[in-house]
Amino acid sequence: MAFAASATSGAVHARPAQRGVTLIGLLFWAIIIACVALVGLKVLPTVNEYFTIQRAVNKVAKEGGSTVPEIRAAFDRQKDIEYSISSISGKDLEITKENEKVVVKFAYDKELELIQPVFLLIKYRGHSQ
Repeated sequence: MAFAASATSGAVHARPAQRGVTLIGLLFWAIIIACVALVGLKVLPTVNEYFTIQRAVNKVAKEGGSTVPEIRAAFDRQKDIEYSISSISGKDLEITKENEKVVVKFAYDKELELIQPVFLLIKYRGHSQ
């Protein structure tokens, strides 16, 4: 604790310690927030693509047809409509029948370059409901 003498009375008063964020602390937090924002901005489009694929797979499983080629073709048509689907195609789908219901499964990897030579690998999986 620092002490300061008053110029007029000569009494000694305790001065409270200064509190706050230093410039180095501010820069540290700015760098951390910038890194998290960079990763978030790179990952967000891939998450959007995953949800678009999930919607397309659900639609195709319900309305796509009864044979495997029909379902694959229906997914490819849906892919042509949805501009954000670029990671998979109809041939990448695993199509099965469970309890007389068509189940469409998919899985793919997405590799994102963060800062050269650092990459982020995201593995997406899903199936129709």
